[in-house]
Amino acid sequence: MIQPGLEFVYEATGELEPPVAIGETFDGTRRIIPIVGGGRVEGPLIRGKLIGNAADWQVTRPDGVTVADAIYALETDDGVVIQIRNRGLRHGPPEVMQRLASGQEVDPAEYYFRTVPEFIAPKGKYDWMNRSIFVCSGARYPLGIKLWVWRVT
Repeated sequence: MIQPGLEFVYEATGELEPPVAIGETFDGTRRIIPIVGGGRVEGPLIRGKLIGNAADWQVTRPDGVTVADAIYALETDDGVVIQIRNRGLRHGPPEVMQRLASGQEVDPAEYYFRTVPEFIAPKGKYDWMNRSIFVCSGARYPLGIKLWVWRVT
């Protein structure tokens, strides 16, 4: 058996605008979370800022699980732009999720928020990101987000 390990890549902070409701659909309640530029990416392997005009397209399924599908980009401190598609799940006890939905700050240890970011980096210094699988844990705040990203070794 070969057990994979985790190598910490970065912590990202991002600013969000209030959700835009789409409403009830055949598969759940849909909404769009606009991602504002200016968030930071800081880590031992990469540093930069998040580029705005992006969004997280979410659906909350009938079982209470929110499925996130965010597409955004980061610009490294040395000027390289990298596209990110980050898909994952957020869920927890109903009372915890209600507190999150109402805009309260909730300890991220009270709910599950995990994603799988996929990177598209140009050839060069960061093309190693095209050749690995990554996992992420996150924390949601009223108008912000914090993500911790690891490379699976």
